Parts: sequence; C-alpha cells; structure tokens
Amino acid sequence: QVNSVKNQLTGEYGGVPDVARAYKAAGQEWVVIGDENYGEGSSREHAALEPRHLGARAVIVKSFARIHETNLKKQGLLPLTFADPADYDKVGPFDRLSIKGLTSFAPGKGLTLVGKRPDGSTYEFPVNHTFNANQINWFKHGSALNAMSANK
Repeated sequence: QVNSVKNQLTGEYGGVPDVARAYKAAGQEWVVIGDENYGEGSSREHAALEPRHLGARAVIVKSFARIHETNLKKQGLLPLTFADPADYDKVGPFDRLSIKGLTSFAPGKGLTLVGKRPDGSTYEFPVNHTFNANQINWFKHGSALNAMSANK
C-alpha cells in the first residue's frame, strides 16, 4: 500500500514520514529500498535532504533518476543499486539490514548488503556504488557541506 509502512518499534502502520520521524526520535537508523528511477518527479534536493534529516543512512534501488543520486551523496547518504535487480525481491519489509565494506570504502570497490529476516535466516548480495574519492569524503563527513567545513 502506498505510503503505509510498519513501524518496527511499535508494530503499527503509518505514513512513511511519520514512521521516519518516530525512528529519528528513537535514534533508529533506517534505509530506503526502492524500485526503478528512484527520485523521478521529485523536488530532488528536498527529496535528498528529507531522508537525511529523518535519519536515513542509505537508499538502495534498482536505478536512480538523473541527478538524484548525486543529491543523495551531497547529503551524506549512501545511494546504492542492486548489482542484480532480482535481489530487490529478496529484501523483506521486516528485515534488519547492514552494509559490509564501509571500513574500506573506495571508488570501484563493491559493498555487500546483509539482511536478517525475522525468522533468523540471512542473505547477502553485492550492491553497487558510483562514488569517487571526493564523494566518499562527503559520506565520511556526513554531507558535502560538512566536508567543506572540515577543510577550512
């Protein structure tokens, strides 16, 4: 159902922004899982700023709308794509996710999404990124503005 997600902290369903605000208030990080052309038709800068403001850490999709991926990077988020688009179907709405490879994050070096289902079973698969060294610096500092401020 559009704009209805289960709040993993309360078990209740709510709108995406409301659940994201509840996660932020509880200090719970979260990720976006999306389909094709993520960010299309949005006010792209705001669409990148809002998830960052609400505590998102990554956006993992089949593909991004033009420019939106870079806007997410500028906000310090981790925009990733499924190396195999069929892996999208492996991720369940109640899975706990982590991303392996961030301690050695580098241009051209892959990352791995690890998921744990409520029944305790796990899966992992590669995800792609298009970060260059400067953009990785943005990510490490939390945003492009933070990185520029740190280099004063």
